[in-house]
Amino acid sequence: MKQFITLGLIVAVGLTACDSGKSKKAEEEVLAQATREELATAVADRDQLLSLVNEINQGMDQIKQLENILTVSNNIPGETTTQREQIQSDIAAIQKALQGRREKLAELENKLANSNQNNNTLRKTITSLRAQIDSQTAEIASLRDNLGQAKERIGQLDAVVDSLNTTVSSVTDERNIAQEESVNLANELNTCYYAIGSKAELKDRHIIETGFLRKTKLLKGDFDQTFFTTADKRTLSRIALHSKKAEIMTNQPEGSYVIDDDNGQKILVITNPDAFWSLSNYLVIKID
Repeated sequence: MKQFITLGLIVAVGLTACDSGKSKKAEEEVLAQATREELATAVADRDQLLSLVNEINQGMDQIKQLENILTVSNNIPGETTTQREQIQSDIAAIQKALQGRREKLAELENKLANSNQNNNTLRKTITSLRAQIDSQTAEIASLRDNLGQAKERIGQLDAVVDSLNTTVSSVTDERNIAQEESVNLANELNTCYYAIGSKAELKDRHIIETGFLRKTKLLKGDFDQTFFTTADKRTLSRIALHSKKAEIMTNQPEGSYVIDDDNGQKILVITNPDAFWSLSNYLVIKID
């Protein structure tokens, strides 16, 4: 009988020991699973934080690039409205991105505060990132102010340019008028007239007047102006007379011209234009 009791106790003790071993193993598995979940969460938070660090660094690069563009554009007189609008659009996009990063950082900070992790490094990193975002936000606000000031300055310069353009246009018009008047005056002063005709033709046109024992008179009374050819003293150097005989009736100075033969036809060559036209702007040539 004692043997049966002893055997029962041994079996009971063995069963109790077996149940205790299973319970401890289950606890270890639960603890390991919790540790794995916490580790996964920590790794995910770390990766998200690293991604946010990269975004903030990229944001700083974008701001620096925008600062350079704004500095260069302020020194370029020919900056267009489209360029300024593009800069404004870029500033707005960076502001929106900064707000998104600020929200992500707040979410990470809240998650870290509600977790069982006590990671001072992550907290310091979050604090540093928040300071960087604040700094970038201030820089973007400064850029927006600078752009506004540049726009105002450009408006003032545009007004000055418009005023100068008006002045230049007025001066240019006055100069063109003066030049045109000068050209017209020069043309008028250098305009000359010549008529070629037989004695009868010249008399019919009242260019010459003759009579018995009376000296020939030139250009007296109402002579026919349409019979004269208009020319420019500066370019008129030869006149073909289409006649075997020719006589200059007006008082052009001797030595200022010659009458040559050209294949049996007379031709007038003006050798000294200034002297030739010094006494009169009219030239009358009688041919037979």
